Amino acid sequence: MKANHRRGSALASAMLGATTKGATQPAVLMLSDGTMFYGRSCGASGTAVGEVCFNTSLEGYFEVLTDPSYAGQIVTMTYPQIGNYGIDEADAQLSCAPDAPAAPALRAMVVRDMCRTPSNWRSVTSVPAYLERHGIVAIEGVDTRALVRHLRETGAQKGVVSTEFAAAAELRAALDAAPDLVGQNLVETVSCRASFDLDVEALASSRAFSLAPAAPARHHVVVYDCGVKRGILENLALAGCRLTVVPWDTPAEDVLALHPDGVFLSNGPGDPDAVEGTYAQVQKLLGAVPVFGICLGHQMISLAAGAQIEKLKFGHRGGNQPVMNLLTRRVEITAQNHGFGLVLPSLGALVPELSGGVTEHPADGDLRFWVERGVAPVVENERFGRIRLTHVNLNDGTAEGIQLLDVPAFSVQYHPEAAPGPTDSHYLFTAFSHLMNGDADYLNIDSAADRLAGWAFGEEAQHA
Repeated sequence: MKANHRRGSALASAMLGATTKGATQPAVLMLSDGTMFYGRSCGASGTAVGEVCFNTSLEGYFEVLTDPSYAGQIVTMTYPQIGNYGIDEADAQLSCAPDAPAAPALRAMVVRDMCRTPSNWRSVTSVPAYLERHGIVAIEGVDTRALVRHLRETGAQKGVVSTEFAAAAELRAALDAAPDLVGQNLVETVSCRASFDLDVEALASSRAFSLAPAAPARHHVVVYDCGVKRGILENLALAGCRLTVVPWDTPAEDVLALHPDGVFLSNGPGDPDAVEGTYAQVQKLLGAVPVFGICLGHQMISLAAGAQIEKLKFGHRGGNQPVMNLLTRRVEITAQNHGFGLVLPSLGALVPELSGGVTEHPADGDLRFWVERGVAPVVENERFGRIRLTHVNLNDGTAEGIQLLDVPAFSVQYHPEAAPGPTDSHYLFTAFSHLMNGDADYLNIDSAADRLAGWAFGEEAQHA
């Protein structure tokens, strides 16, 4: 029986070697609860340990792969075929810092089927070749539907991907030796080391065929780099911002000495509670200058206001998350990448006269309570006065955006830069510009009309 199995395995390997996939080495994924998945290597050889998460985007795998927010994580793509249109490195979301590493920050990648022969006029290399060049371990042939269902049931957990070890004891030893994601400050591993001014023209020149020319620079914005994506910087620049990027722990006094028109707090990886070097500075900036935060930046504003942040069971990652804007009653399809979220009641007690007469937060914590009532509730915060809930996730009722009413600041938990993802939320960059102009009603924007702003085909589409 064993001899027949060996002959069958040899035959399968020979047949696979004759396809475009070529000869591949075995690989294995083991979760911390002992669940095992076997497959084939489709990246670099080696062993990688990190938190296993999943992304539900149907496209944009290269932008996902190069997003600094995935530091410390093993990313599972739920779409079954990855790599079909190859890679154009102009789409990378890596740091723009002069001394930034060229390698992605994620630990490993898990896919169902990896394409080694892409077809696309912009493609310069395949995903497996890119992964191998940058030392990123990856595994294909995994039943990703089973893996994702398991993570949804049990919650995100540590895992190990290896082409070196197959025995459970060896894999367990590698898992036990690695730290947990909670408590780690991964932001300091992806932030720039020194401040720099960004060359706006060079930023988007590689995609001039699709991007409209940047608006004339009207505002000077300081960007806290907690792992900022290139696409976010592009959108700020296209909205007319001159950018100075500073490290994650830059003192507020140094930022204010630059006399910026606004401060932007970027996305970033890991546990927000471990990034005190940023939110302690944000506490000093709020009220002194207009502030806009995205993803981790949203959590930095929340923590600066004294809020509690919770770890979500399996997080939100993908380009198809529905979010209700409580101010406009429009639903935005959003791109997201986070594993932690704001606990709204921890910001303060409700202000009934500004919350539809409601005196208590919903007992189950489900913020779709406010969606059903058509109310954007307001709480009284001890540090910064009134804070309004502006956006709610329609899948699970978690907080997706807040607006500080007594200081010029707002934030969202999701990604409006469409890299990758839908452009529904582009209006938030316009809102930041309006806030810096002193517009008190800066969030009152027709998001449908604004969604193609910054794209070369936007004007054509609006007149079609």
